[in-house]
Amino acid sequence: MSKPLIAIPGRLSPEATGHRTPVTSCGQNYIDAIHRAGGLPVLVPPTNNLSVIAETIARCDGMLMIGGGDVSPSKYGATEWATLYGVNELVDDCEIAALHRAMECDIPILAVCRGQQVLNVALGGTLIQHLKTTPDHRDTMHAIQVVTGSRLAQAMGTTDPLIHSLHHQAIEKVAPGLVVVGTHQDGTIEAVEHTGSTWIVAVQWHPEDTARDDPSQQGLFNTLISHAS
Repeated sequence: MSKPLIAIPGRLSPEATGHRTPVTSCGQNYIDAIHRAGGLPVLVPPTNNLSVIAETIARCDGMLMIGGGDVSPSKYGATEWATLYGVNELVDDCEIAALHRAMECDIPILAVCRGQQVLNVALGGTLIQHLKTTPDHRDTMHAIQVVTGSRLAQAMGTTDPLIHSLHHQAIEKVAPGLVVVGTHQDGTIEAVEHTGSTWIVAVQWHPEDTARDDPSQQGLFNTLISHAS
């Protein structure tokens, strides 16, 4: 049986060592987690030709949306705050197009950090542009509460996981079709999933960072691959 192909829309970064132009990339932790789960990652570079994005997604069996810079507030009808970083409207457009195509193709999706925010915006939700610094959600470990019986709980095998948080934005208005399945004690939305029949789960934290040693985090990638197979 062939391993499922997992589309990963890539980050567009400035010049990197050994390159003279911007670089499309994906963190190695994501790649490793997909490999451990039995999938084959397919990097999807940003492009102005959105039909190429659609064609690539249609050839894949699942999709992983990864972390990165902030989504442009123009995508959800807001004005920019000074705290924004890494905004790239080309990447926004490509990822939103990729999400819509993946949903049209009825393939499973795991969205991580920025990926959760893009999913929410793509479906009509809004974002909090900057969270209060107390408690701090940037580069820390903390517990969250997961809804019993949710797809997220089933994938992780727990309702009170310890997660690696690294974000300064979060969902504000939840998009139609999404339901909240994970929260921090301060009320921050930490996870959502789609109410349709296709497996679409999004988390605000970075499961790839601890997945090698934490079965509950690796379980998210394992479940993505299971549904893509």
